[in-house]
Amino acid sequence: MSRNHASTAGGDAVLPRWPQRTVAVLSTVDEGVHAIPVSAPVRAGDRRILLSLHRSRDTLGRIRRWPEVALTILAEDDLAFTARGRAMIAEDPMAVDPEYVAVAIEVTQVDDHRQPAFRVTGGVDREWVDQAARTRLAARLRALTAG
Repeated sequence: MSRNHASTAGGDAVLPRWPQRTVAVLSTVDEGVHAIPVSAPVRAGDRRILLSLHRSRDTLGRIRRWPEVALTILAEDDLAFTARGRAMIAEDPMAVDPEYVAVAIEVTQVDDHRQPAFRVTGGVDREWVDQAARTRLAARLRALTAG
């Protein structure tokens, strides 16, 4: 497995590196499965992911009740994996943007979804129509990567 790809051994889970602009899917389990897109999750080490969620998200309540989550990433350079672990509120509210909460995921398992029959050459991308929202996301990313 190359340096950019995930290990599937539960306790030895190592996160690959992904592009900063990545859009991922965060799944929680409570009364049922709940999945939402999240912008720009940050790799904060071999087994830690940081992200920001708007304070109005139902997902925050779900994390508080049942912290087991999964974050799925499909991105360029043949990245296709799900990081599973426990989420916790890291900063509520975020100092740089009080409308958002910082969430940390301590990863316990990385499921490698790559297939021998094809390569993932791109993930979900976005075109910004609200430059103020883009600027606020950039500030949150700087705060998440600084810590």
